[in-house]
Amino acid sequence: MYRVVTSEDLAPNIHLLTVEAPTVAGKIQPGQFVIVMVDEKGERIPLTVSDWDESEGIITIVFLEVGMTTYKLAQLKPGGHIFSLVGPLGLPTRIEKFGTVICAGGCYGIGAILPVVKALKKAGNEVVSIIEARNKSLLFWEEALRQASDKLIVTTGDGSYGRKGWVDDVIKGMLAEGQRIERVFARGCTFMMMLCSEATRPYGVETTVSLSPIMVDGTGMCGCCRVSVGGETRFACVDGPDFDGHKVDWASLMTRQNAYLEEETESLNAWETKAVGK
Repeated sequence: MYRVVTSEDLAPNIHLLTVEAPTVAGKIQPGQFVIVMVDEKGERIPLTVSDWDESEGIITIVFLEVGMTTYKLAQLKPGGHIFSLVGPLGLPTRIEKFGTVICAGGCYGIGAILPVVKALKKAGNEVVSIIEARNKSLLFWEEALRQASDKLIVTTGDGSYGRKGWVDDVIKGMLAEGQRIERVFARGCTFMMMLCSEATRPYGVETTVSLSPIMVDGTGMCGCCRVSVGGETRFACVDGPDFDGHKVDWASLMTRQNAYLEEETESLNAWETKAVGK
């Protein structure tokens, strides 16, 4: 059992938990993830670790509430417990001195990009962070990213805060103006990462995306997290989660991710109905 230390609502449907997990906190590197089971009958879901404190033995996870498991996670309060938490899993993000890099975060991906920003800055890069949300109310960690980056650009789809538009619009504009960008790192929903990859493709700027397809064991045994990258089958849990966004078969990935939407909705509805009836 893993004790919840803090619980916070960062934005509508976006939540933060800090959890006692000293073994993970002592080994985790940027880009890696954990697999969580809320209770002993729950499903296993992968969640990127957004921050950690080795001395305190705690890790921070930021997640979007989209189904029954994340709904249950969001209900946990300080002092509560997570049944199972396994990690760190996956390969760390490749960190080295590239030059000028863009770190793009959208929605819950804003949390996932922070450790990458810090590591790239520490390695001597000029880091331009760009974050997006549909509107101002969905933004979070702006000040933390501003402090960790050389420059922070904020965009909202409705123009309610920062620039009007999306991350890929900013990237396209920077590249069209001739700004030299050595690497782009994108974290967020599948569609956002795909658009970032398409924005950089004509300029040949290597773009690293972090994929989180359906996953069960997280060690390469089940094969559920397979993705097509460069025409080859790869497994996000052991070969990733980072991949070259220009080589990902995005259409196939999105089809696989939508495979159980109906069942997920039915499961959440059934659980909520049972909970209300208690």
